[in-house]
Amino acid sequence: MTTTFPDISISTERLVLRPYEESDILAHTEMMNDEMVVAWTSVPHPYTTADSEEWVRRIAPARRGEGRGVVLAVTEFLTQRLVGTIDLRNTDWRTRATEVAYVTAPWARGEGYATESVLAVAQWLFRDQHFERLELRTPADNTASQQVAQKIGCISEGVLRNAWIARTQTEDGGWTDIRTDLIVWSLLPEDLEGAADQVADTGYSSFTDWN
Repeated sequence: MTTTFPDISISTERLVLRPYEESDILAHTEMMNDEMVVAWTSVPHPYTTADSEEWVRRIAPARRGEGRGVVLAVTEFLTQRLVGTIDLRNTDWRTRATEVAYVTAPWARGEGYATESVLAVAQWLFRDQHFERLELRTPADNTASQQVAQKIGCISEGVLRNAWIARTQTEDGGWTDIRTDLIVWSLLPEDLEGAADQVADTGYSSFTDWN
């Protein structure tokens, strides 16, 4: 039984999802220091160039190599600019299930890139890798992340109460931890029916190709 994902590149009409490269380090550092990323994720803050180098050179490759998932840089097809990241993790090869997390760079928000990239990964998982479940967990107040889940057809399964530590900015510009709930979403192969059409209605294509 296969227990690692292939070294994959996924293309849509506007995006290329591929493994991280050395040339992504500076843009990744800037992206991960964005206030929204700091607030809703558990990444170090401040996020340094050394953190990015560790991510690109060791952490991201190890995710795939150890069979725990796969990390993909999301880039614009035309400009090759880094606009986000997709992180598949907590993969269960017996049940063919995995969890997805995503970040969109502040300079790329409002374009539908998160929805387009997560949908592309879901199509690849279900059609090429024969997975049966994709799970998302979104902090209760992170409405932007919840909208991505809804747009691709995810079903809300419930709430994990007090299960996440987010961060909020203080008056002096620092950050403090706050506890919050997590909403659990799932996507199954049959849920994709009609999802591509719904995404197309928003003005961009969900066509995917992988190699």
